[in-house]
Amino acid sequence: MNPILHSKILGKGQPLCILHGFLGMSDNWKTLGSAYTKNHFEVHLIDQRNHGKSFHSPHFNYDILAEDLQRYLKFHQIDKTSLIGHSMGGKTAMQFACRYPELLDKLLVADIAPKFYPPHHQDIISALNVIDLTNITSRTAADNQLKEYLPNSGIRQFLLKNLYWTPEKKLTFRFNLEILSQKMEAIGETINGTDRFNGPTLFLRGDRSEYVTDTDISQIKKHFPNAKVDTITDAGHWLHAENPREFLLKSLAFLTT
Repeated sequence: MNPILHSKILGKGQPLCILHGFLGMSDNWKTLGSAYTKNHFEVHLIDQRNHGKSFHSPHFNYDILAEDLQRYLKFHQIDKTSLIGHSMGGKTAMQFACRYPELLDKLLVADIAPKFYPPHHQDIISALNVIDLTNITSRTAADNQLKEYLPNSGIRQFLLKNLYWTPEKKLTFRFNLEILSQKMEAIGETINGTDRFNGPTLFLRGDRSEYVTDTDISQIKKHFPNAKVDTITDAGHWLHAENPREFLLKSLAFLTT
């Protein structure tokens, strides 16, 4: 029997599931999740497999990730939900929408398009594989090691949120680094060419991000004919963290209409 994804459930009301991106976890969405509860949503902050506190598995592709969410909804007796997915989570959300449209009310995809992305996280994966956690006793020490390979402090802090103490008093990452290192091609994959979701859909992109361009809009409309594409100002790929106020306003306008 397949295990159920770990989540944090906030508030009461209409179900809203949120899927984080690559190497992220549910905690990344805690602040926005709390804001959605004030608008009568029951928010499910979900850790995808091989991330956060969810189970580790050698099997990892978007069909499987969509099945994980379908099983999660069945376990929690949710007949229909709205769904937000960022980056890798957006790919899962798109695949889920096309495979299980009867379970979905509204779909919001954050800064990712239905297309193939060549592997582009190699520098991060390489840095994570180089650091020696067996001799590290604090996040500061881990940060100092990562600094040699990843000069961007924001990326380092994002990654270091995944560090935790095991019962054996050792620091380790919550994400499954070994499997994710092997699945870089799968993370860049897109949905199937004939997949389609006709329900209400919103794609939000950062104005400083190159993940969703104007040339992608025709492909978006092919798979999601009722999709609208909007832009968050002063934001890159992590648009929900870089401009949370505008992200909240635009997402709520869509989800509550």
